[in-house]
Amino acid sequence: MSSSTPAAPTLLADLGGTNVRFALADPSLAMPLRLDSVRRYRVKDFPSLAGTIRQYFADSGLSARRAVIAAAGRIADGETVQITNNPWAVSAHGLQAELGMERVHLVNDFAAQGMAVPLLAADQLTPVGPKLLPQLGRKPAQTFVVVGPGTGLGVAGLLLREGRWTVLETEGGHAGFAAHTAEDVEILHRLNARFGRVSNERMICGNGLVNLYLALADIAGQPAEEYTPEDITARAVAGSDALCVRTVETLAGIFGSVAGDLVLSLGGWDGVYLTGGVLPILLPWLQHGGFRERFEAKGRFRETMEQVPTVAVMHPEPGLLGAAALAVLDAGATLLPPG
Repeated sequence: MSSSTPAAPTLLADLGGTNVRFALADPSLAMPLRLDSVRRYRVKDFPSLAGTIRQYFADSGLSARRAVIAAAGRIADGETVQITNNPWAVSAHGLQAELGMERVHLVNDFAAQGMAVPLLAADQLTPVGPKLLPQLGRKPAQTFVVVGPGTGLGVAGLLLREGRWTVLETEGGHAGFAAHTAEDVEILHRLNARFGRVSNERMICGNGLVNLYLALADIAGQPAEEYTPEDITARAVAGSDALCVRTVETLAGIFGSVAGDLVLSLGGWDGVYLTGGVLPILLPWLQHGGFRERFEAKGRFRETMEQVPTVAVMHPEPGLLGAAALAVLDAGATLLPPG
């Protein structure tokens, strides 16, 4: 990372469907995210993002004249976003004017998740499947996939080209679900009856656990309980409900298929970074279940897929870390590949 002039502190926000996290970045530092400044607020407790920012500044005693806002939704013309699973609509220029800021940079939340990758240390990554870690900077041209379940399913591509990092913003979580097994077909049949078009996000996210649970209960001819996602994962962890265990195992397998398809679609041969708010709960099933088998099960590309690393991001705030990386770039500095 290099810069010729000191940079002002930048407000960072990681805005999802349920929570918004704030922090401050110092773009002049090698590790720009100030973890001691992180605070979390529930979206439902505030009428707008601007009001929540004012509360953060009041609570923390901090301030900033610039902001990088990572939001869970498609950014229209770099200016506005309607949060996908959240009632807030956010305008970069509107927020800038309302808060008297110099600049507000609005990005997709998974663009930020992707930009976190160059700042991640090896001990902040856990291999899923083969004990392989992506080798950043090993070649002048590399492509990575960043994907993860939270309130929804986020997808981004990360490209390294001649020393420069570029993030590819996508709404890949809303791509149509492709059934690969007989059970997938049965699940798709039931979700299609409920929702019409069935996207990957209908299964690979918090509420996706409920959708899968209901479908699997119907397939098995069992009565379904009115479980929340937390109910399902708690019973799966405890081993107290076989159908809940099966639900989480099934999600892990489908997630593997989708992650593998993203490698094929984006050319992400250099590695897949798994992240998202639901990931810590799913990780044991990803490591020991069908995730990697279905990730590799790509017919003629199986041998190639076996060499693609899949790693779980263990950093506590990858969205804010990526927003800090973008703050560095906004300050005119450079994110250098490691090594």
